[in-house]
Amino acid sequence: MASLDPHTLVLGKKMARHLLRRACFRYTKTQIDQLAVLTPAQAMDILIQNVAPTIPLPYDPFPTASPDGFWTESSNAATGFTGQGRKAILVSGWWWYNAINNPTIQYKLSHFLTTRFTVAKQNGAGSATEFYDHIRLCLFYAKGNYKHFALKMTRDNSMLDYLNNDSNRKNSPNENYAREFLELFTIGKGPQIGPGNYTNYTENDIVEAAKVLTGFERDGTRNTIDTDTGLPRGNINFSQHNTSAKVFSSAFNQVQINGATSDAGMETELSQFVDMVFAKIETAKHICRKLYIYFVKGNISPETEQNIIGPLAQKLFTDNYELLPALRMLLESKHFYDLDDANADDETIGAIIKSPIQLLSEVCTYLGCSIPDPMVAPSNFYISFWQSFVHNTFLVSANMALFDPENVAGHPAYYQNPEYSKTWISASTLIARYRMGESLLDGKNRIGNNTNIFGIIKIAEVLKNNGIVSEPGDPNLLCEELCSALFAKEPDLNRVNYFKNSYLLQGLDDAYWEVAWSDYTSTNNATVVEPRLKLLLKKLLSAPEVQIF
Repeated sequence: MASLDPHTLVLGKKMARHLLRRACFRYTKTQIDQLAVLTPAQAMDILIQNVAPTIPLPYDPFPTASPDGFWTESSNAATGFTGQGRKAILVSGWWWYNAINNPTIQYKLSHFLTTRFTVAKQNGAGSATEFYDHIRLCLFYAKGNYKHFALKMTRDNSMLDYLNNDSNRKNSPNENYAREFLELFTIGKGPQIGPGNYTNYTENDIVEAAKVLTGFERDGTRNTIDTDTGLPRGNINFSQHNTSAKVFSSAFNQVQINGATSDAGMETELSQFVDMVFAKIETAKHICRKLYIYFVKGNISPETEQNIIGPLAQKLFTDNYELLPALRMLLESKHFYDLDDANADDETIGAIIKSPIQLLSEVCTYLGCSIPDPMVAPSNFYISFWQSFVHNTFLVSANMALFDPENVAGHPAYYQNPEYSKTWISASTLIARYRMGESLLDGKNRIGNNTNIFGIIKIAEVLKNNGIVSEPGDPNLLCEELCSALFAKEPDLNRVNYFKNSYLLQGLDDAYWEVAWSDYTSTNNATVVEPRLKLLLKKLLSAPEVQIF
């Protein structure tokens, strides 16, 4: 039976791998070994620690004619810079580089929050600088309070622009943000029980919510600073605020919010509205379903709804929407580790197809990809590696332009029932997923134009120096340990032997590899071992077992 009872035994390597993959974008043998000797609670104590970002600011190496480098720190108007589309992509590269160098849950949670309060960085989400502030807001609240985050996001410049609340005025209301706030971001739709009545809210509630939200406008100067976060936010235009009383439906117990008479009154109205929505247990349930889909698996069964979502939502509700206590309950549970029943057809481990950004991050971090340092070689990292290869080639071809989903609902993998993560796989995305590893092993863009990507996995060198395999000279241990690390589940011996014999040994015996590896370690000449290792890894990284976690 699905259960939130805690798993209290030491994790071991299999469970440590599972937790680390789900909780982080950084996935290394060192971390696995560290967590493997801990209980889930002890492991989570480590994963929630605060770690400073590796690179504090994004940097634009272009334009060279009038360089603006660390443009996000400029006092110029956010909309005044050239290359806004490029700069937005560079912000996502700044976030990712920090994510793969951060051994905690912060960046995974920040990404989860972007799947909840969605903007599209290159499609009406304000300037690149405002998008940078949006990402920082998600990072600020990644381990914090979801209700507070919802309040702050309502004043976020990117969100104000993306969902048009910037143009929501008393005599020409715009209901876009009010609708998505209820339908997608907080309480969610229930069954439709009448015309315009979705159980949890009604069409009239959207109308009244939009009135509450009138007069909150974007501030492109970034001069309005939120006192709690220290981040720029939109400003208040009281002259465009609807000052009438707002009366909500029986879904919200006919709550009435009195009209504001000042700027401060507008903020009070907004707080009362957010409090009203978060006072409903259905809001907690909706958020917990999204946590479950993101961190555990899609397709919530009636049993899971009753035994996992219900208690988890009560925890979130009781803790006034602090995210970490509820998430810890989930990630420390027997359910998360497939220990609450014997049903092999309903497993958690291996139940999610990796998103393209998850797949890329695991390959880069576990296999020691040499990536340009953004502070030392910004053009190589931001332009050649990130923008040209990762963002514009791999992620776009794999149907995950990072922070740029097709619509406000986000990527289908996080909401489209019953497919969920299966939507990452299609005839049009498989080539990119398979050739991403090939590209990193060759240092060339094998998905696109074969240009230098300035990132490379020198696999012989990694195996020799990084300790990801205990005995690289033993072909059996080499293939077994690589399969165990890269696959979601423990590999079958026949499968390990297939990779060993077909791609590493290619018909030769074990002794051949032992001698070849010994020669390499003594001479540092990788002419013999590197091509075989590259072929082995290319085939491993395109295996179905690597696509799931």
